[in-house]
Amino acid sequence: MKRFIVFFLLSLSLHSCAQKNEQNPYGLTIINDYRNYKKAYQKNPNDELVEIKKAIPSIVLDIRYATKNNFMQEVMYKQARAFARKPVVEQLKKIQAILNKQGYGLKIFDAYRPYAITLAFYEKASDKNFVANPAKGSKHNRGCAVDLTIIDLRTGKDVPMPTPYDSFAPEASPHYEKLPAAVIKNRDFLIATMQANGFRVIYNEWWHFDFNGWQNYELMDIPFEQL
Repeated sequence: MKRFIVFFLLSLSLHSCAQKNEQNPYGLTIINDYRNYKKAYQKNPNDELVEIKKAIPSIVLDIRYATKNNFMQEVMYKQARAFARKPVVEQLKKIQAILNKQGYGLKIFDAYRPYAITLAFYEKASDKNFVANPAKGSKHNRGCAVDLTIIDLRTGKDVPMPTPYDSFAPEASPHYEKLPAAVIKNRDFLIATMQANGFRVIYNEWWHFDFNGWQNYELMDIPFEQL
């Protein structure tokens, strides 16, 4: 009987490991169980993934991956929602207030991204330089990256930027200079505002900002529907 119990527990353990490796072939530590995630943010409130629109009602959402209007040309999210860690949202709220005083506002394209979506992007993307390597995971998977632009509050329209969102063109680089002066001014204004308030733009996407301190947060694979 004891041998049977030991064999059963060993089989269960191996099955669990197999499931884990199948779900995460790179051996990364990823929180994919809602109960574990809930325990984490109950212990440390900063770990909570806060819904951005609920925390900042005036913010505009344009969640492209909930539509086919994206570089994948397919619906990747079942819900058009945006989440980020609590300190990230607190900084976005400050930025929104700063922009509003100058006649502008934030528009969010994407924020927290479940790890399973990062896997799908990498498998299907034609240019791997513009998608996160799932062997490392994405700052989006940690709830510590946001893709965004700014809108003119008078018109409600996007302020002109170098490229559309998710462009793979060289003009998407935040340092690209062969652009109209007004466009460079808009891009640099956005970047300066974000970087003065706890974020850092990445080298090849003017719209992508990583939160300073992202290293303190785990990779996540909790779907929007559970949040």
